[in-house]
Amino acid sequence: MPYMHYLPLMLLIMAVMFVSVKTGKLTFAGAITGGAIAIMIFAGAAYTGIAMLGAFFIFGTAATVWKKKEKQQFKPIEDRSTKRNAGQVLANGGMPAVIGILIYLIPLKAGLLRMMMGASLASAMADTLSSELGTVYGKRFYNIITFNKDERGLDGVISVEGTLMGIGGSMVIAIVYALGFGWNSSFLFIIIAGTIGNISDSVLGVLLERKRYLNNDTVNFLNTFIAAIAVWLSVLLK
Repeated sequence: MPYMHYLPLMLLIMAVMFVSVKTGKLTFAGAITGGAIAIMIFAGAAYTGIAMLGAFFIFGTAATVWKKKEKQQFKPIEDRSTKRNAGQVLANGGMPAVIGILIYLIPLKAGLLRMMMGASLASAMADTLSSELGTVYGKRFYNIITFNKDERGLDGVISVEGTLMGIGGSMVIAIVYALGFGWNSSFLFIIIAGTIGNISDSVLGVLLERKRYLNNDTVNFLNTFIAAIAVWLSVLLK
């Protein structure tokens, strides 16, 4: 049966879900949501899509738990748990999953849509690394709108160190993408789009999240959406 070819993938996804719940990285609902997202990404980008998602999960989880106690004092109470729920998983992986379904339904646009998927995951990675590691290793912190000095850990506050780590995160996703789909201009497009998405997260954080017009999950989803649109526009205007 042809479906038996997918058995190793399903076993891998279930194993990751089980371990993630057992180790406290995801809630049960978060694990189920993550598994569904993985399947939708695979439908559009096959094992390269799974590799990009896996890279985000591994690097993002490592960054989140790195020097956890040191970061607690700079985070609001609702953001201090390292166990991700379904809403948080959907905020980071929802856009790539939607794109995966679009690739499956519109295969003629697969090339562009896969770039958009890579960009959205690059943005999610950049945001996670810049916020989690920038909080630890940043030296000076600035409001992204005014560029005045601001308080470490607040929404929309950036550092040079955190920004560079975010770019590095986008590069990781771009490398995985290139290994699967080939080395071409898409490598640079994904890095740039991931960085644009990360910057947009900080801008939205100052303008809307601080004022409680949007919550963190919504802002995270929007940054992945903006990164995907940035790639689409770059190809359109190329």
